[in-house]
Amino acid sequence: MATTIRLGTRGSALALAQANWVADRITGRHPDCRVELVIIKTTGDRIHDIPLAQVGGKGLFIKEIEEALLAGEVDLAVHSLKDMPAVVPEGLVLGAVPPREDPRDVLISERYASLAELPAGARLGTGSLRRRAQLLHLRPDLDIVALRGNVDTRLKKMAALGLDGLILAAAGLNRLGLGQVKRTAIPESQMLPAVGQGALGLEIRGGDYSIRKLVAFLDDPPTRMAVRAERAFLARLEGGCVVPVAAHGRVEGDTLVLEALISDLDGRRFLRDEVRGSPEDAEFLGGNLADHLLDRGGREILAELFQMDL
Repeated sequence: MATTIRLGTRGSALALAQANWVADRITGRHPDCRVELVIIKTTGDRIHDIPLAQVGGKGLFIKEIEEALLAGEVDLAVHSLKDMPAVVPEGLVLGAVPPREDPRDVLISERYASLAELPAGARLGTGSLRRRAQLLHLRPDLDIVALRGNVDTRLKKMAALGLDGLILAAAGLNRLGLGQVKRTAIPESQMLPAVGQGALGLEIRGGDYSIRKLVAFLDDPPTRMAVRAERAFLARLEGGCVVPVAAHGRVEGDTLVLEALISDLDGRRFLRDEVRGSPEDAEFLGGNLADHLLDRGGREILAELFQMDL
């Protein structure tokens, strides 16, 4: 007898592309399964013109989906891991973390091929405080224009506002098949990605062992270990905050390398470092690096940011 799996997802083009990617692989591996997409509108989808930091930040794009999962209205949810707070709600777990897409940010510009080529005073669009801080750390002369919306909306706003460029995630462009969009990848030495950027999280109920077994084949251990370290770093910084922090892990052979940063809004006070260790110690490495940066001045930076009206 065929089994129907209800997969909860947002309705944006990117969310649907990600959900369909997972659905296709589940049905390919389990031909007796049918995957039904259940589109759920989240708080983040309803708020278009207010910076995320002012309305709650992380969790805005997944809260209603998690509620549906806990209520048994869907069996599985697919999220962009960078949208997930560092702590998963009680009763839910990450059932699988598939292989990561390109985690880097990219510069979208018709005229300029790198950040270095941008003229003094160039106007760049981004809705991310993390990107803003790193851009201004590199180029204090840039004019950063706050921009929100899905990929298509941001591309249209770039043209309408006459911006010199736009910063987006490579993974989103790749998953949407937007190979025609002119872009230049920004090296991680210049722009460290957001926690979980480029990775998907397949969230399930903790006790649903049949779904856990169903999706287990999609799990990629190196990606899972890397994002565990990144999320442990974020958790030590009180997790759900939308402030200029970044972390990116990668497994090289039998070593997990984790780089992370804490910055003020304008990139003037900028703390960045890395740790290396066993992938099995992912949480320890993430917490240890967070403590190191907090002790170097990150605690004061975050305390000031939390008091600001971002």
